Amino acid sequence: MRPICEMSDEVARQVRVVFADIDDTITEEGRLPAHSYAALEALDNAGIAVAPVTGRPAGWCDMIARFWPVAGVVGENGALYFAYDRGERRMHRVFAASEEQRAANRVRLRSLADRILADVPGCAVAADQLYREADLAIDICEDVTPLREADVSRIATLFAEAGATAKVSSIHVNGWFGDYDKLTMCRQFANDILHLDIARDNAKIVFVGDSPNDAPMFGFFANSCGVANVRQFIGALPAEPAYVTKATSAGGFIEVAERLLAVRQDRHCAP
Repeated sequence: MRPICEMSDEVARQVRVVFADIDDTITEEGRLPAHSYAALEALDNAGIAVAPVTGRPAGWCDMIARFWPVAGVVGENGALYFAYDRGERRMHRVFAASEEQRAANRVRLRSLADRILADVPGCAVAADQLYREADLAIDICEDVTPLREADVSRIATLFAEAGATAKVSSIHVNGWFGDYDKLTMCRQFANDILHLDIARDNAKIVFVGDSPNDAPMFGFFANSCGVANVRQFIGALPAEPAYVTKATSAGGFIEVAERLLAVRQDRHCAP
């Protein structure tokens, strides 16, 4: 992983899209700081489309797509994307699975939740579960005492034993039934909304993330960036980001934004 300042002006100047995780990437200690939101707005004003790519629920994604300065949002680890057309005053909602399939999967996930809670003391169903369409989020540190690594691994194993996909984020273990992830839905979102092919236009895209569930994105995007807290997962990441920031969480996201904005404002990146 190279320091973000080593991203060349030529590379930074090509970027037209920023995909970014939310928790502990755009946010810090569970809050969205003003300077992080300002960076979103500055990128948008500079003509760089921003799309959060998150494990957070559909209900949150509806609000984010509608109120934040973003082109859209990919949610529930790739189960959906929402994009608000301000001219038409219409929300575009696209899901990886049909409504009927999501309903059936929720029944299976409720049963699985009972098993996980009984097997792993100290974990809890995430507080945002009520607003989810397609996955089950198990809280490992957001509103509960942080679990041991062995307990987090056990939760992921229980998902896998039930035939579900499991991904560990900085706050939750998310599990779902279906063959999708953040990358697959980003591909569809980029095609439908941004009119980009993420393979062909890879050099025009930056992804910013912080945890193991971002690994497919780190591995795919040549200009992927990790905020500094990603270092705690070294050795547990199937793929690492190309660049890393000095600051953690929101501060790191600001570094990435400033690097991309600098070449559009005739400024040079400080060493």
